Amino acid sequence: MLEARLKLLSKTNMVDFAIDVFGQLHPGLEPEDLIKKRQSVLEELDRFNDIIQPVLNIISQTEVQEHITSSRQDHAQFEALLSRHGFKLDMIKPLYDYAKFQYECGKYPEADDYLYLYQIVAPHDHHNIMNALWGKLSCEILTRSWEPALEDLTQLRKRLEEMSKSSPLVKLQQRTWVIHWSLFVYFNHPKGPEDLVNMFLFDTDYLNAIQTTCPHILRYLAAAVIISKRRQTILKDLVKVIKQEVYTFKDPITEFVECLYVNFDFDGAQAKLVECKKVCKNDFFLANCQEELIANARLSIFETFCRIHQCISISMLAQKLNMEEENAERWIVNLIRNVKLDAKIDAQKHFVVMTAQPQSIYQRIIDKTKPVAFQSQIVAQSVTKRLEMQRQQQLVQEKEDPREQ
Repeated sequence: MLEARLKLLSKTNMVDFAIDVFGQLHPGLEPEDLIKKRQSVLEELDRFNDIIQPVLNIISQTEVQEHITSSRQDHAQFEALLSRHGFKLDMIKPLYDYAKFQYECGKYPEADDYLYLYQIVAPHDHHNIMNALWGKLSCEILTRSWEPALEDLTQLRKRLEEMSKSSPLVKLQQRTWVIHWSLFVYFNHPKGPEDLVNMFLFDTDYLNAIQTTCPHILRYLAAAVIISKRRQTILKDLVKVIKQEVYTFKDPITEFVECLYVNFDFDGAQAKLVECKKVCKNDFFLANCQEELIANARLSIFETFCRIHQCISISMLAQKLNMEEENAERWIVNLIRNVKLDAKIDAQKHFVVMTAQPQSIYQRIIDKTKPVAFQSQIVAQSVTKRLEMQRQQQLVQEKEDPREQ
Protein backbone atom coordinates (compact mmCIF):
# COMPACT_ATOMS: atom_id res chain seq x y z
CA MET A 1 0.00 0.00 0.00
CA LEU A 2 2.79 2.43 0.90
CA GLU A 3 4.70 1.58 -2.29
CA ALA A 4 1.59 2.25 -4.39
CA ARG A 5 1.04 5.55 -2.54
CA LEU A 6 4.68 6.58 -3.11
CA LYS A 7 4.41 5.71 -6.82
CA LEU A 8 1.29 7.86 -7.08
CA LEU A 9 2.85 10.79 -5.22
CA SER A 10 5.97 10.68 -7.42
CA LYS A 11 3.86 12.07 -10.30
CA THR A 12 2.84 15.16 -8.28
CA ASN A 13 4.60 18.01 -6.49
CA MET A 14 3.48 16.84 -3.03
CA VAL A 15 7.12 16.20 -2.14
CA ASP A 16 6.84 16.53 1.66
CA PHE A 17 4.09 13.90 1.71
CA ALA A 18 6.20 11.64 -0.52
CA ILE A 19 9.22 12.05 1.79
CA ASP A 20 7.08 11.00 4.79
CA VAL A 21 5.86 7.89 2.94
CA PHE A 22 9.43 7.06 1.86
CA GLY A 23 10.53 7.33 5.51
CA GLN A 24 7.87 4.80 6.53
CA LEU A 25 8.99 2.42 3.78
CA HIS A 26 12.73 2.83 4.27
CA PRO A 27 13.52 3.99 7.83
CA GLY A 28 16.95 5.59 8.12
CA LEU A 29 17.46 6.20 4.37
CA GLU A 30 17.62 9.62 2.72
CA PRO A 31 15.40 10.08 -0.38
CA GLU A 32 17.97 12.04 -2.40
CA ASP A 33 15.79 12.27 -5.52
CA LEU A 34 12.86 13.59 -3.53
CA ILE A 35 15.04 16.12 -1.70
CA LYS A 36 16.31 17.46 -5.05
CA LYS A 37 12.76 17.57 -6.37
CA ARG A 38 11.65 19.47 -3.27
CA GLN A 39 14.29 22.12 -3.90
CA SER A 40 13.22 22.52 -7.53
CA VAL A 41 9.56 22.81 -6.45
CA LEU A 42 10.44 25.59 -3.99
CA GLU A 43 12.40 27.43 -6.70
CA GLU A 44 9.48 27.12 -9.09
CA LEU A 45 7.18 28.43 -6.38
CA ASP A 46 9.37 31.51 -5.88
CA ARG A 47 9.46 32.10 -9.65
CA PHE A 48 5.66 31.98 -9.83
CA ASN A 49 5.36 34.39 -6.89
CA ASP A 50 7.46 36.97 -8.74
CA ILE A 51 5.42 36.55 -11.95
CA ILE A 52 1.95 36.92 -10.43
CA GLN A 53 2.79 39.67 -7.94
CA PRO A 54 1.83 42.46 -10.42
CA VAL A 55 -1.58 40.80 -10.89
CA LEU A 56 -2.11 40.65 -7.13
CA ASN A 57 -1.10 44.31 -6.79
CA ILE A 58 -3.74 45.32 -9.36
CA ILE A 59 -6.51 43.19 -7.82
CA SER A 60 -5.75 44.43 -4.29
CA GLN A 61 -6.48 48.06 -5.29
CA THR A 62 -9.64 49.41 -3.67
CA GLU A 63 -11.02 50.76 -6.96
CA VAL A 64 -10.56 47.38 -8.65
CA GLN A 65 -12.22 45.57 -5.74
CA GLU A 66 -15.23 47.88 -5.93
CA HIS A 67 -15.47 47.45 -9.71
CA ILE A 68 -15.33 43.65 -9.44
CA THR A 69 -17.98 43.42 -6.73
CA SER A 70 -20.33 45.84 -8.52
CA SER A 71 -20.23 44.15 -11.94
CA ARG A 72 -20.62 40.62 -13.16
CA GLN A 73 -17.88 38.69 -14.92
CA ASP A 74 -18.12 39.54 -18.62
CA HIS A 75 -16.21 41.08 -21.52
CA ALA A 76 -16.89 44.63 -20.28
CA GLN A 77 -15.25 43.90 -16.94
CA PHE A 78 -12.20 42.48 -18.70
CA GLU A 79 -11.96 45.55 -20.96
CA ALA A 80 -12.17 47.81 -17.89
CA LEU A 81 -9.24 46.00 -16.28
CA LEU A 82 -7.21 46.43 -19.48
CA SER A 83 -7.99 50.11 -20.06
CA ARG A 84 -8.21 51.57 -16.54
CA HIS A 85 -6.03 49.53 -14.23
CA GLY A 86 -2.98 48.55 -16.28
CA PHE A 87 -3.87 44.91 -16.63
CA LYS A 88 -2.18 43.02 -19.49
CA LEU A 89 -3.23 39.98 -21.49
CA ASP A 90 -0.04 38.09 -20.67
CA MET A 91 -0.94 38.19 -16.96
CA ILE A 92 -3.83 35.75 -17.33
CA LYS A 93 -2.06 32.48 -18.14
CA PRO A 94 0.56 32.71 -15.31
CA LEU A 95 -2.28 33.10 -12.80
CA TYR A 96 -3.92 29.92 -14.09
CA ASP A 97 -0.57 28.08 -14.21
CA TYR A 98 0.20 29.11 -10.63
CA ALA A 99 -3.18 27.83 -9.43
CA LYS A 100 -2.51 24.54 -11.22
CA PHE A 101 0.95 24.35 -9.64
CA GLN A 102 -0.54 24.90 -6.16
CA TYR A 103 -3.03 22.12 -6.88
CA GLU A 104 -0.22 19.72 -7.84
CA CYS A 105 1.51 20.61 -4.56
CA GLY A 106 -1.60 19.56 -2.64
CA LYS A 107 -2.39 23.11 -1.51
CA TYR A 108 -6.05 22.96 -2.44
CA PRO A 109 -7.35 26.05 -0.56
CA GLU A 110 -4.62 28.20 -2.18
CA ALA A 111 -5.37 26.70 -5.61
CA ASP A 112 -9.07 27.46 -5.08
CA ASP A 113 -8.30 31.10 -4.25
CA TYR A 114 -6.09 31.63 -7.30
CA LEU A 115 -8.58 29.94 -9.62
CA TYR A 116 -11.19 32.35 -8.28
CA LEU A 117 -8.85 35.27 -9.11
CA TYR A 118 -8.29 33.80 -12.56
CA GLN A 119 -12.06 33.66 -13.14
CA ILE A 120 -12.31 37.32 -12.13
CA VAL A 121 -9.64 38.66 -14.51
CA ALA A 122 -10.05 36.23 -17.43
CA PRO A 123 -12.51 37.03 -20.25
CA HIS A 124 -15.63 34.92 -20.50
CA ASP A 125 -14.35 33.00 -23.54
CA HIS A 126 -10.77 32.37 -22.39
CA HIS A 127 -9.51 28.94 -23.45
CA ASN A 128 -8.80 27.79 -19.87
CA ILE A 129 -12.07 28.97 -18.31
CA MET A 130 -13.69 25.50 -18.33
CA ASN A 131 -10.51 23.90 -16.93
CA ALA A 132 -10.57 26.48 -14.14
CA LEU A 133 -14.17 25.60 -13.28
CA TRP A 134 -13.30 21.89 -13.13
CA GLY A 135 -10.21 22.65 -11.01
CA LYS A 136 -12.13 24.87 -8.61
CA LEU A 137 -14.82 22.22 -8.16
CA SER A 138 -12.11 19.62 -7.51
CA CYS A 139 -10.49 21.84 -4.86
CA GLU A 140 -13.80 22.31 -3.05
CA ILE A 141 -14.51 18.58 -3.11
CA LEU A 142 -11.08 17.81 -1.69
CA THR A 143 -11.50 20.44 1.05
CA ARG A 144 -15.10 19.31 1.69
CA SER A 145 -16.50 22.80 1.03
CA TRP A 146 -19.91 21.62 -0.08
CA GLU A 147 -21.78 24.93 -0.26
CA PRO A 148 -19.41 26.62 -2.74
CA ALA A 149 -19.01 23.26 -4.50
CA LEU A 150 -22.77 23.19 -5.17
CA GLU A 151 -22.63 26.73 -6.55
CA ASP A 152 -19.68 25.91 -8.82
CA LEU A 153 -21.37 22.72 -9.99
CA THR A 154 -24.36 24.81 -11.07
CA GLN A 155 -22.03 27.28 -12.79
CA LEU A 156 -20.20 24.43 -14.54
CA ARG A 157 -23.47 23.02 -15.88
CA LYS A 158 -24.48 26.47 -17.11
CA ARG A 159 -21.16 27.00 -18.90
CA LEU A 160 -21.40 23.55 -20.43
CA GLU A 161 -24.74 24.39 -22.02
CA GLU A 162 -23.25 27.60 -23.42
CA MET A 163 -20.60 25.66 -25.37
CA SER A 164 -22.39 26.16 -28.68
CA LYS A 165 -19.32 25.28 -30.79
CA SER A 166 -18.77 21.90 -29.13
CA SER A 167 -19.91 18.73 -30.86
CA PRO A 168 -22.74 16.63 -29.35
CA LEU A 169 -20.19 13.91 -28.53
CA VAL A 170 -18.01 16.34 -26.53
CA LYS A 171 -21.06 17.63 -24.66
CA LEU A 172 -22.12 14.07 -23.87
CA GLN A 173 -18.67 13.32 -22.48
CA GLN A 174 -18.67 16.51 -20.41
CA ARG A 175 -22.13 15.77 -19.01
CA THR A 176 -20.97 12.27 -18.09
CA TRP A 177 -18.08 13.75 -16.09
CA VAL A 178 -20.42 16.24 -14.42
CA ILE A 179 -22.73 13.38 -13.40
CA HIS A 180 -19.92 11.45 -11.74
CA TRP A 181 -18.32 14.44 -10.03
CA SER A 182 -21.68 15.67 -8.77
CA LEU A 183 -22.07 12.54 -6.64
CA PHE A 184 -19.40 13.88 -4.25
CA VAL A 185 -21.40 17.07 -3.79
CA TYR A 186 -24.95 15.74 -3.77
CA PHE A 187 -24.35 13.00 -1.20
CA ASN A 188 -22.62 15.39 1.21
CA HIS A 189 -24.79 18.51 0.90
CA PRO A 190 -28.04 18.68 2.93
CA LYS A 191 -30.08 19.54 -0.17
CA GLY A 192 -28.06 17.19 -2.37
CA PRO A 193 -30.53 14.31 -2.88
CA GLU A 194 -33.29 16.68 -4.02
CA ASP A 195 -30.95 18.43 -6.46
CA LEU A 196 -29.70 15.05 -7.70
CA VAL A 197 -33.25 13.97 -8.52
CA ASN A 198 -33.93 17.24 -10.36
CA MET A 199 -30.76 16.88 -12.42
CA PHE A 200 -30.68 13.13 -13.11
CA LEU A 201 -34.39 12.48 -13.51
CA PHE A 202 -35.99 15.67 -14.83
CA ASP A 203 -33.19 17.21 -16.91
CA THR A 204 -33.56 15.40 -20.24
CA ASP A 205 -29.95 15.97 -21.35
CA TYR A 206 -28.49 14.40 -18.22
CA LEU A 207 -31.02 11.57 -18.15
CA ASN A 208 -30.07 10.74 -21.74
CA ALA A 209 -26.40 10.80 -20.76
CA ILE A 210 -27.07 8.33 -17.93
CA GLN A 211 -29.00 6.00 -20.21
CA THR A 212 -26.36 6.23 -22.95
CA THR A 213 -23.00 6.15 -21.17
CA CYS A 214 -23.40 5.40 -17.46
CA PRO A 215 -26.53 3.40 -16.54
CA HIS A 216 -24.80 2.37 -13.28
CA ILE A 217 -25.70 5.85 -11.98
CA LEU A 218 -29.29 4.58 -11.71
CA ARG A 219 -28.27 3.08 -8.35
CA TYR A 220 -27.73 6.60 -6.95
CA LEU A 221 -30.81 8.01 -8.64
CA ALA A 222 -32.97 5.25 -7.11
CA ALA A 223 -31.38 5.82 -3.69
CA ALA A 224 -31.98 9.58 -3.90
CA VAL A 225 -35.64 9.06 -4.84
CA ILE A 226 -36.17 6.66 -1.92
CA ILE A 227 -34.61 9.21 0.45
CA SER A 228 -36.45 12.17 -1.07
CA LYS A 229 -39.38 13.78 0.71
CA ARG A 230 -41.12 13.91 -2.70
CA ARG A 231 -40.88 10.14 -3.03
CA GLN A 232 -44.58 9.56 -3.66
CA THR A 233 -44.80 12.13 -6.47
CA ILE A 234 -41.66 11.15 -8.41
CA LEU A 235 -41.69 7.37 -8.07
CA LYS A 236 -43.64 6.96 -11.32
CA ASP A 237 -40.88 8.75 -13.25
CA LEU A 238 -38.19 6.60 -11.62
CA VAL A 239 -40.08 3.36 -12.29
CA LYS A 240 -40.45 4.33 -15.94
CA VAL A 241 -36.68 4.81 -16.30
CA ILE A 242 -35.82 1.59 -14.44
CA LYS A 243 -38.22 -0.40 -16.64
CA GLN A 244 -36.55 1.05 -19.74
CA GLU A 245 -33.03 0.16 -18.54
CA VAL A 246 -33.79 -3.18 -16.85
CA TYR A 247 -31.89 -5.07 -19.57
CA THR A 248 -28.91 -2.72 -19.39
CA PHE A 249 -28.28 -2.42 -15.66
CA LYS A 250 -29.48 -4.21 -12.53
CA ASP A 251 -28.61 -3.45 -8.96
CA PRO A 252 -30.12 -4.44 -5.57
CA ILE A 253 -31.50 -0.91 -5.12
CA THR A 254 -33.04 -0.70 -8.60
CA GLU A 255 -34.33 -4.27 -8.25
CA PHE A 256 -35.91 -3.32 -4.92
CA VAL A 257 -37.86 -0.58 -6.71
CA GLU A 258 -38.77 -2.98 -9.51
CA CYS A 259 -39.98 -5.69 -7.11
CA LEU A 260 -42.04 -3.27 -5.04
CA TYR A 261 -43.55 -0.92 -7.61
CA VAL A 262 -43.58 -2.95 -10.82
CA ASN A 263 -44.11 -6.59 -9.77
CA PHE A 264 -45.60 -5.93 -6.29
CA ASP A 265 -43.41 -8.80 -5.10
CA PHE A 266 -43.10 -8.11 -1.37
CA ASP A 267 -41.00 -11.21 -0.69
CA GLY A 268 -38.61 -10.19 -3.45
CA ALA A 269 -38.49 -6.61 -2.13
CA GLN A 270 -37.71 -7.92 1.37
CA ALA A 271 -34.85 -10.06 -0.01
CA LYS A 272 -33.49 -7.11 -1.99
CA LEU A 273 -33.70 -4.92 1.12
CA VAL A 274 -31.17 -7.23 2.81
CA GLU A 275 -28.89 -6.89 -0.20
CA CYS A 276 -29.34 -3.11 -0.15
CA LYS A 277 -27.80 -3.01 3.33
CA LYS A 278 -24.66 -4.70 2.03
CA VAL A 279 -24.53 -2.38 -0.98
CA CYS A 280 -24.84 0.75 1.15
CA LYS A 281 -22.23 -0.46 3.60
CA ASN A 282 -19.65 -0.94 0.82
CA ASP A 283 -20.59 2.03 -1.36
CA PHE A 284 -18.52 5.19 -0.91
CA PHE A 285 -21.44 7.57 -1.53
CA LEU A 286 -24.29 5.65 0.13
CA ALA A 287 -22.49 4.67 3.35
CA ASN A 288 -23.44 7.93 5.12
CA CYS A 289 -27.14 7.67 4.27
CA GLN A 290 -27.54 3.91 4.86
CA GLU A 291 -29.89 4.23 7.85
CA GLU A 292 -32.11 6.80 6.13
CA LEU A 293 -32.25 4.74 2.95
CA ILE A 294 -33.18 1.49 4.72
CA ALA A 295 -35.76 3.26 6.92
CA ASN A 296 -37.44 4.86 3.92
CA ALA A 297 -37.31 1.58 1.99
CA ARG A 298 -39.13 -0.15 4.86
CA LEU A 299 -41.64 2.67 4.93
CA SER A 300 -42.20 2.20 1.19
CA ILE A 301 -42.90 -1.51 1.70
CA PHE A 302 -45.30 -0.71 4.51
CA GLU A 303 -47.13 1.99 2.53
CA THR A 304 -47.49 -0.21 -0.56
CA PHE A 305 -48.61 -3.19 1.50
CA CYS A 306 -51.20 -1.08 3.31
CA ARG A 307 -52.70 0.15 0.04
CA ILE A 308 -53.52 -3.44 -0.88
CA HIS A 309 -54.57 -4.90 2.49
CA GLN A 310 -56.96 -3.52 5.08
CA CYS A 311 -56.14 -5.94 7.90
CA ILE A 312 -52.48 -6.96 8.29
CA SER A 313 -50.87 -9.44 10.66
CA ILE A 314 -47.99 -7.85 12.58
CA SER A 315 -45.98 -11.07 12.39
CA MET A 316 -46.37 -11.18 8.61
CA LEU A 317 -45.53 -7.48 8.37
CA ALA A 318 -42.41 -8.01 10.48
CA GLN A 319 -41.34 -10.71 8.08
CA LYS A 320 -41.90 -8.42 5.09
CA LEU A 321 -39.88 -5.66 6.76
CA ASN A 322 -37.11 -8.05 7.86
CA MET A 323 -37.59 -7.11 11.54
CA GLU A 324 -38.32 -8.83 14.83
CA GLU A 325 -42.05 -8.89 15.65
CA GLU A 326 -41.65 -6.78 18.80
CA ASN A 327 -39.49 -4.21 16.97
CA ALA A 328 -41.94 -4.16 14.06
CA GLU A 329 -44.87 -3.44 16.38
CA ARG A 330 -42.94 -0.62 18.05
CA TRP A 331 -41.96 0.75 14.64
CA ILE A 332 -45.59 0.73 13.45
CA VAL A 333 -46.76 2.47 16.64
CA ASN A 334 -44.16 5.23 16.12
CA LEU A 335 -45.19 5.47 12.48
CA ILE A 336 -48.87 5.90 13.37
CA ARG A 337 -47.95 8.52 15.98
CA ASN A 338 -45.39 10.51 13.98
CA VAL A 339 -46.76 10.26 10.44
CA LYS A 340 -50.38 10.41 11.64
CA LEU A 341 -51.20 7.23 9.75
CA ASP A 342 -54.92 6.47 9.78
CA ALA A 343 -54.61 3.00 11.38
CA LYS A 344 -54.93 1.24 14.70
CA ILE A 345 -53.41 -1.86 16.28
CA ASP A 346 -55.57 -4.72 17.56
CA ALA A 347 -53.41 -5.87 20.50
CA GLN A 348 -55.38 -9.10 21.11
CA LYS A 349 -55.24 -10.38 17.53
CA HIS A 350 -51.86 -8.71 16.75
CA PHE A 351 -53.27 -7.08 13.65
CA VAL A 352 -52.90 -3.63 12.11
CA VAL A 353 -56.28 -2.38 10.90
CA MET A 354 -56.09 0.23 8.13
CA THR A 355 -58.78 2.84 7.55
CA ALA A 356 -59.50 4.04 4.05
CA GLN A 357 -57.87 7.42 3.59
CA PRO A 358 -58.59 8.94 0.17
CA GLN A 359 -56.22 11.69 -0.91
CA SER A 360 -57.75 15.15 -0.91
CA ILE A 361 -58.16 16.96 -4.21
CA TYR A 362 -55.97 19.79 -2.93
CA GLN A 363 -53.08 17.43 -2.22
CA ARG A 364 -53.48 15.88 -5.66
CA ILE A 365 -53.18 19.31 -7.27
CA ILE A 366 -50.09 20.09 -5.18
CA ASP A 367 -48.44 16.79 -6.10
CA LYS A 368 -49.21 17.21 -9.79
CA THR A 369 -47.88 20.77 -10.00
CA LYS A 370 -44.68 20.30 -7.97
CA PRO A 371 -42.49 19.41 -10.99
CA VAL A 372 -43.88 22.32 -13.04
CA ALA A 373 -41.48 24.90 -11.58
CA PHE A 374 -38.41 22.85 -12.43
CA GLN A 375 -39.71 21.96 -15.89
CA SER A 376 -40.47 25.65 -16.54
CA GLN A 377 -36.89 26.47 -15.52
CA ILE A 378 -35.56 23.96 -18.05
CA VAL A 379 -37.73 25.48 -20.80
CA ALA A 380 -36.53 28.99 -19.88
CA GLN A 381 -32.90 27.87 -20.01
CA SER A 382 -33.49 26.26 -23.39
CA VAL A 383 -35.04 29.47 -24.77
CA THR A 384 -32.20 31.57 -23.35
CA LYS A 385 -29.62 29.24 -24.89
CA ARG A 386 -31.35 29.44 -28.28
CA LEU A 387 -31.43 33.26 -28.15
CA GLU A 388 -27.75 33.38 -27.15
CA MET A 389 -26.81 31.14 -30.09
CA GLN A 390 -28.77 33.40 -32.46
CA ARG A 391 -27.04 36.48 -31.02
CA GLN A 392 -23.60 34.91 -31.49
CA GLN A 393 -24.43 33.94 -35.07
CA GLN A 394 -25.56 37.51 -35.74
CA LEU A 395 -22.29 38.89 -34.34
CA VAL A 396 -20.29 36.51 -36.53
CA GLN A 397 -22.24 37.60 -39.61
CA GLU A 398 -21.67 41.28 -38.79
CA LYS A 399 -17.92 40.69 -38.48
CA GLU A 400 -17.85 38.83 -41.80
CA ASP A 401 -19.84 41.54 -43.61
CA PRO A 402 -18.98 45.00 -42.14
CA ARG A 403 -21.22 46.72 -44.72
CA GLU A 404 -24.26 45.66 -42.69
CA GLN A 405 -23.13 47.69 -39.69
